[in-house]
Amino acid sequence: MSAQLLLVEDDPDLANLAALHLRDEGHEVEIVGDGKIASQRVEEQQYDLILLDLMLPGMDGLQICKQIRAAENFTPVIILTAKTSEVDRVLGLEFGADDYLSKPFSLRELVARVKAALRRSTKYSAASSLADAAAGEEKMEVLQLGNLQIHRQKREVQIAGSAVELTAKEFDLLWHFAKHPGRVYTRADLLADVWGYGYDGFEHTVNSHINRLRNKIERDASNPQWIRTVWGVGYKFHEADADGEAS
Repeated sequence: MSAQLLLVEDDPDLANLAALHLRDEGHEVEIVGDGKIASQRVEEQQYDLILLDLMLPGMDGLQICKQIRAAENFTPVIILTAKTSEVDRVLGLEFGADDYLSKPFSLRELVARVKAALRRSTKYSAASSLADAAAGEEKMEVLQLGNLQIHRQKREVQIAGSAVELTAKEFDLLWHFAKHPGRVYTRADLLADVWGYGYDGFEHTVNSHINRLRNKIERDASNPQWIRTVWGVGYKFHEADADGEAS
């Protein structure tokens, strides 16, 4: 699958080496080493995927990512960061990044992550096109589970009438759980079904997304009622009872 990629990285050696491997996969790669210039390029040009370093001159990567999503631009974004703290990785995901790679990373893994992100984006675009074509014929899909309401087409979530702000992947994960209440999923299952990786090895991604999702939808994230841990196996979603609470 050939794609137009924007690589925002101020280390020219790393940028050129990464671009070389991505071009070997048939992709077109534009390299930008300055945050402000990268922000302008995103406004001017449509890309299939953006690889975004956090530490940049002019404007940092987190701010660029936030601006991209604020403009309702849903181009896949993979954060590249030399920062090792969990806070930095979580902030990138909270601001709308789809994935991240911590430096130093293997170029084979970079290529694999790009392939996976493009594959997910292609599937999502195809599904969105089908949904738009059938919008006049199909009923809007809404799940009402007690005081939790999930509107698929609008990608909106409310708890007791109050809006809950979720990232794209958090919404996908919640929708998948809510559509299959009571079913137990391993982390590998969720990677395959929601992320589409088709292989294991990045199960920490599932853990971090579930932790953030619990913090947003649970009354007490330390004692979750909706997304419950099945020890030694994975996670499952509980249905609401007649009083609007998770059973």
